[in-house]
Amino acid sequence: MSKQTWIIAGALTLTLLVAVLGFSYYAKHREAEQANSELAEVRATLAKSQGEAGDLSRKLAEGQERIEALEQEKETAVQSQKSLEGEMRAALESKDVTISQLQGKLTVSILDRILFDSGEADLKPDGAEVLRKVATILAAHPNLRIHVVGHTDDVPIRPAARKRFPSNWELSTARATAAVRFLTEQAGVDPRRLGAVGYGEFRPVAPNSTPEGRARNRRIAIAILSDELVGADAVAMSGAGIPARPPATAGATNGPAALQGERAGAGGPTNAAAAPQTAAGALTNAPAVLQGERGALGTERGGAGASTNGPAAPQTTVGAITNFPPAPLTTETNAPEAK
Repeated sequence: MSKQTWIIAGALTLTLLVAVLGFSYYAKHREAEQANSELAEVRATLAKSQGEAGDLSRKLAEGQERIEALEQEKETAVQSQKSLEGEMRAALESKDVTISQLQGKLTVSILDRILFDSGEADLKPDGAEVLRKVATILAAHPNLRIHVVGHTDDVPIRPAARKRFPSNWELSTARATAAVRFLTEQAGVDPRRLGAVGYGEFRPVAPNSTPEGRARNRRIAIAILSDELVGADAVAMSGAGIPARPPATAGATNGPAALQGERAGAGGPTNAAAAPQTAAGALTNAPAVLQGERGALGTERGGAGASTNGPAAPQTTVGAITNFPPAPLTTETNAPEAK
């Protein structure tokens, strides 16, 4: 074999070897690039996961802090409620004033004989003194809300007073409103904290079959609640309306006017013949009272009066929400006393 042939064979062999080595290098380089790319993705995923883990840890820590803060607030509220209850009992509790605590709501019940004369809604001096003590204690607890609730027994209103109070609905609401007005106008309680409700004879705490039971049912209840317990009542106090149910008894009512706060207290105009069955129950706000919207009950004083077809009695204009009784009012009673 000639020398030239050997040279050509060697050149081809060398070329083939270089090609094999180049291809091998290229393949390895590609594999290295792919590996580096996958490693970068893994690192990015790891960094993202670490960031998310850090965010979750921060949120968990914030949540734990919030839980601890809420627990502290709850404990503070419980202690404040206990303190308030103790103050109320020390200053007020007697045979005419009882204090109860149920599900975070503190209720001060005052029998009507210390607050009002029979069948009347004018606050007596002894009743004013009790309410002034209540206001003094409440001044140290400015974050609490107060609902003043009027209750009566089932004895019908005496005929001479029916122009002012056609039924127990009006009487109970007028008494609650009188207490609210005293607390705001004379005892200095912020009117935005207050509301007045009249339930008539429909939420008794004792049977009306005995004089003692009727005496317990004639009362003013002052319910003291935290913001959390106010719930829907807070909406009502801020001016929102609650649709009224149709009345369960005879006697036409003007529900929309009552809800608009134009004619408050007794659920609107009622017929005099149906006065004992008037569907009233007004939830009124003290600010409306303080703004000078002072109606009259009959010819004397306002609170929840309803106009009648017959001799017309001026109506109150405090903002009202009408609640209707679940059953017709009792129009007859064997009770010895009458309002």
